[in-house]
Amino acid sequence: MSLGENLRNLIDERDMTQKELAKILNIAASTLGGYIQGYSEPDFETLKLLASYFDVSTDYLLDFQRNRSYTRNQQELLRIFDSLTPEQQELYIEQGKAFIRINAKEDAKSSKSTLQGKNNVG
Repeated sequence: MSLGENLRNLIDERDMTQKELAKILNIAASTLGGYIQGYSEPDFETLKLLASYFDVSTDYLLDFQRNRSYTRNQQELLRIFDSLTPEQQELYIEQGKAFIRINAKEDAKSSKSTLQGKNNVG
């Protein structure tokens, strides 16, 4: 997605208008409109301001992926995560960590039973 499409999605997710965002960020509504329509690009400071306001990375805004392509599910997880409040994000992360701990315990049990099976043979 382009910068403009990403901005449009972020604005829509927050149920706000371009004019409201422009006023909050103290930039001209026409300037913001140019970014969204793809007629112009923000300077570095404005890009950082937009990223900070929406609590996303500049890479996210620019749709830049470093030598990694995400699956559709990974992209969806990131999109959902970005739309949550900071408190909800923390809870979401803790739930994910709980799944990792459960998987690690199951892997350890599986490895232990496999080792026991090998030791009993012979």
